[in-house]
Amino acid sequence: MNTVIVDYESGNLHSAEKAFQRMAQETGGGEVVVTSDPDVVRKADRVVLPGDGAFPACSKALFDHSGLFEAIEQVVTKEAKPFLGICIGMQMMASRGLEYTETPGFDWIGGTVDAIKGEGLKVPHMGWNDLVIEQAHPIFDGIKSGDHAYFVHSYQFQVADPTQRLAHVEYGAPVTAVVGRDNIVGMQFHPEKSQATGLRLIANFLQWAP
Repeated sequence: MNTVIVDYESGNLHSAEKAFQRMAQETGGGEVVVTSDPDVVRKADRVVLPGDGAFPACSKALFDHSGLFEAIEQVVTKEAKPFLGICIGMQMMASRGLEYTETPGFDWIGGTVDAIKGEGLKVPHMGWNDLVIEQAHPIFDGIKSGDHAYFVHSYQFQVADPTQRLAHVEYGAPVTAVVGRDNIVGMQFHPEKSQATGLRLIANFLQWAP
């Protein structure tokens, strides 16, 4: 059993790697590997796509790594292995992003990533916020509404199908926090920075068998 964290030069992956390695040890979740090698991704039992920065830049960085997205797509959409997108990695699952310019996403979960707007709101949305769980899911084992997670983002995932928004937070209006369907799930917040709640979510993902 191995979990691959995809490195496409979209941010510092050290804290994510350490958090996943810790929870893999505690849960018997196998090996955690950080890689940009498509051949390693193809052999993964689980795939994690993190990301920081702007949607277009992350898209370009991912698709510029020859064969990397194709390897992810094979493992996730054809072999139905569990997938977790974090922050921009979650947003990349959308149909399109509107940050700076319209950019196609993976279109794994229908919807659009656009700017957080609201009178008096500070953007980026940064800091701790309470989760509101909308749909039951194994990723939430031991997690309840009111548990908090750490966010840093200026754009939000507007999900087309409300049944695929698993949780939100209130920030002027409901802002998508967790999305999912079938063997894929995504978190707008950083579980590796979300203390006990984040570590539990990581452990749940490592044990999830969709």
